[in-house]
Amino acid sequence: MSAAAIKPTWVHAFILGAFCTGFGVLLAATDIVTQEPIKERALEDKMNSLGLVIPKSIHDNNPVTDAVTFTGTDGKAQTVYRAMMAGKVTGVAYEVIAHGGYAGPIRLMLGVDPDGKILGVRVIAHKETPGLGDKIDAAKNEWITRFTGLFLGNPPAEKWKVKKDGGQFDQFSGATITPRAVVGGIRHGLEYFAANKASMMEGR
Repeated sequence: MSAAAIKPTWVHAFILGAFCTGFGVLLAATDIVTQEPIKERALEDKMNSLGLVIPKSIHDNNPVTDAVTFTGTDGKAQTVYRAMMAGKVTGVAYEVIAHGGYAGPIRLMLGVDPDGKILGVRVIAHKETPGLGDKIDAAKNEWITRFTGLFLGNPPAEKWKVKKDGGQFDQFSGATITPRAVVGGIRHGLEYFAANKASMMEGR
């Protein structure tokens, strides 16, 4: 093969290499530029989620930045977002996984006061059936808001079930599995608080 025939191949390789290098530099630069806005958006989303389960009236701090992580009685790491007023913990919020949902685990954010009373609870992620199981979402149904003010003992332990199972809480028409999982998850979350109160309130 003549030198004249080889030259275009090298030219094409050089152009391709230059293009790939330039594209890589552009991607790296874009990543650097967007890292901070992404972090800020994530912080805003977390603050919004916490604002739904921890009333603003009970804290003068930022629960997101006053979070603590500890190893719970179940041996797993748990992050807790603490609401504080004048340096005193007035409530905590933490994620709870409700197992047994129709389409898989359901992630909840649960807020409780120092006595274990529910300040608020919201579903933050689920894959339940639209029009049926998705009624656990506060944006579509007020069902989840009815847990506010409840605690272990109110209702009694045997009543922390949906009505179909002999408990206190309504299920949805045509969808019992999803609310059953959520009620069980909330009860588990309250039991977790009772077992780990010192660590959650004092950051130990």
